[in-house]
Amino acid sequence: MSHTSLHTPKQLSPLLYMALLALLMGTGCATARRPLAAELPPMAFAAEARAPEQPPILTENHFSRDRAGSISEEGLREVLAAPVFLEEQARVGIVPVQGTYALDMDVPLTAVTAALADALDMSGEFELASEVSTDFPVDGGISGLRELAARYRCDYLLIYRHRFVDASYTNPVAWGYLTGVGALFLPGQTLESAGVLEATLFDVKTGTLLFTVNERVLAEERVNLWHNDLKTQWMKKQMLEGATKKLSEQVVGKIRRLVAAREALARKPSTAVVSSQPAPAPVAPPREEPSAPLIPVTVTTTGI
Repeated sequence: MSHTSLHTPKQLSPLLYMALLALLMGTGCATARRPLAAELPPMAFAAEARAPEQPPILTENHFSRDRAGSISEEGLREVLAAPVFLEEQARVGIVPVQGTYALDMDVPLTAVTAALADALDMSGEFELASEVSTDFPVDGGISGLRELAARYRCDYLLIYRHRFVDASYTNPVAWGYLTGVGALFLPGQTLESAGVLEATLFDVKTGTLLFTVNERVLAEERVNLWHNDLKTQWMKKQMLEGATKKLSEQVVGKIRRLVAAREALARKPSTAVVSSQPAPAPVAPPREEPSAPLIPVTVTTTGI
């Protein structure tokens, strides 16, 4: 019986591994990344370096659609060029609004408006600071605010509003509710509330807003399942109490800066031009020329 010699796979495997290794090494060398090289830009000498040109100051409005508002281009420039200051012996009213700068008859007078009125009254910069009720029949929007200011005889209105966003979700402690008893007392619910308090000073006579300040608050608390609405309200009340003082300090600080601007404006020299004619200079009398000296003349009458 003749035996045919055949190579088994075990005999071919070392040669196959070496061939594959050589192939991979060749491929890897061919596709290797280029080495990193740091390059320097050409040197710029002083004679060649040029300072960048200063762009021109923008003074014109190139947005044509902005001109279709209720204020003309001349009026806009006049408003922006006018000095901003707080009038002396002025009266201010604190009015709460909600949503936009329009009166809302359902907005209650919160403790924040009372604190703002006290802070402005104690600052000594106003003749009178008073809370303003929104129950009087007036128009909506800015015109309603001006009408309300006229009823209170106020030169300025401090417009106050606030907004809160609430969230409630289950935290990992809620796994204890599976015991049944844990649902009675375990703080498996997380309450979050974020809010912003805003105060804006409105100049009633000119219709301009002199400043706006904001105070942002954030609170988080882990509670059980019971009466979460009341707990959220209590959390907001605590945030309002803490933020009211900070908001009042911001408002009084802005008011005093406006007062300082008024005092600086009063110290500036007057730019009035005196149109009276200057008094004429005195005219010197004409100078008399000295007379010629007299020469004695002898007159004889002999031979007449």
